[in-house]
Amino acid sequence: MGRSDATTAAASTRDRVTLHDLKPKLADMREEVLAGLTATPRRIAPKYFYDQRGSELFEAITRVPEYYPTRTEIGLLETHLEAIGSVLGRGDVLLEYGSGSSRKIRLLLEELRPLAYLPVDISREHLLEAARALAGDYPWLQVHAICTDYGNGLTLPWQPPRRQGVAVPITGFFPGSSIGNFERSHAARFLAGVRDTLGPGGQLLIGVDRRKAKARLEAAYNDAAGVTAEFNRNILVHLNRALDGDIDVMAFRHRAHYDEEAGRIEMHLVAERALAFTLGGVEFEFAAGEAIHTENSYKYAPDEFRALAAGVGFDTVAEWTDAEALFSVFVLRGG
Repeated sequence: MGRSDATTAAASTRDRVTLHDLKPKLADMREEVLAGLTATPRRIAPKYFYDQRGSELFEAITRVPEYYPTRTEIGLLETHLEAIGSVLGRGDVLLEYGSGSSRKIRLLLEELRPLAYLPVDISREHLLEAARALAGDYPWLQVHAICTDYGNGLTLPWQPPRRQGVAVPITGFFPGSSIGNFERSHAARFLAGVRDTLGPGGQLLIGVDRRKAKARLEAAYNDAAGVTAEFNRNILVHLNRALDGDIDVMAFRHRAHYDEEAGRIEMHLVAERALAFTLGGVEFEFAAGEAIHTENSYKYAPDEFRALAAGVGFDTVAEWTDAEALFSVFVLRGG
């Protein structure tokens, strides 16, 4: 490709990507982090995992042998892609909660050939980068990238065109069992908001991690190579850099355990000795054994998730799981 061809291709890609910046209100990082560290129990929001190094470490987690969710979900999508396409229909609008250029969304784009793709993400830079990459790889694709915090509900700034007098249906995609990072009551509110966003007859393809043996779950979050431990501690590295801190990161050990009654993995950072540090201009003291709660990841039995969906007006119209019953992919349809 010559220089003029490359310039034309780049211009074509830009023309097919529209950014709808809803200017989400970003929480004050210092205020939020300091409030969490002074709370009882102490906590840090999991969104602070994802600086550049944190994102790289999460990608590495998806490749360790103990961590089954990513490869299992991809396997389900690949195995059942034609059936998924038949249930969802083709040529509609595809809305993805969380912006990605990963194998998952590419599988759906190739199978569903949507009229338009709407990635939604709070990070403007990441959103645009992913949107442009996909538009560059799929010359037929129109992309309407929406910068907003979808966890608090979503009003679409772009409306699908009408086909034979009826608005083109919207299919939502929420992969990775990210629904598990919401507290259960918040998960219900989120799904109700998704139903409202997708509109009457809207559909949602969603990946959900299942309840299973405690040993299998705890192994997935305590891999032998220590990648998840490094990922967990990296949140402190990120805060040190962002808030001019002097936390001794290696004074904290990673702990992940499964609460069977609550049906959730809890991740913590536990002080191995008494220590003091400064973060954001504030001094903190930790006793030996004191912990910071960094993440919950809820798991759902299939009947639990179907009931959750039904409670907010979604019917379960299709469901696939793997041979080991580790993970499920559901198609939900609004009434």
